[in-house]
Amino acid sequence: EREAKAEQAAADKRRQQAALARGEARGAIVAQPNPPTSRPPRAQINRADAIDADEPLVPTNPKVLTGNEPKPEASVQAVTSLQSFAGLKGRLPFPLKGELLARFGSRRDDGPSWKGVFIRAAEGSAVHAVAGGRVVFADWLRGFGNLIILDHGTQYLTIYGNNQAVLKHAGDNVAAGDVIASAGNTGGNEQSGLYFEMRFQGRAFDPLGWVTSR
Repeated sequence: EREAKAEQAAADKRRQQAALARGEARGAIVAQPNPPTSRPPRAQINRADAIDADEPLVPTNPKVLTGNEPKPEASVQAVTSLQSFAGLKGRLPFPLKGELLARFGSRRDDGPSWKGVFIRAAEGSAVHAVAGGRVVFADWLRGFGNLIILDHGTQYLTIYGNNQAVLKHAGDNVAAGDVIASAGNTGGNEQSGLYFEMRFQGRAFDPLGWVTSR
């Protein structure tokens, strides 16, 4: 009987040791650190990774339009369509009062034909914008003297040269009839006055088909 009890005790001790060994092994597995990965989880991919992966780019902070954003300023306030400027044909005023000395297409003394008209007027006479527009050039230019150019939208320009002085700056908006320059002889002409030209899509055309009596 004593031998049976001793064997039972020894068996119990072996089972306890085996259970302890299994628990230690499990603990070692749980404590083992995860192996390092070369790529972060999907949720952590940054935008550089997305670009490399050819994923579509989406703004992180898309702008929500509220209707209160400033609208792009029109190049010309007074002219908003082709019809609005083209409809002025035959009704535009002359830019200043004076004597018409040269017409569109007539030959100059030095050879080339006129691409506009030359109106003789006293030096300092007021030069007016023939229509509303925006000043796109206001400076001295060889062959034109003191020059001011107005953009009337839809590729229409009016050009005022030979001025004594220009009274507006590039970027200014002007209304029809505004004084934009004073007549002079800075363009190499012997006579004091204004050289006036009109262009559409970069090409000069006869202003006399557009302006009324001076």
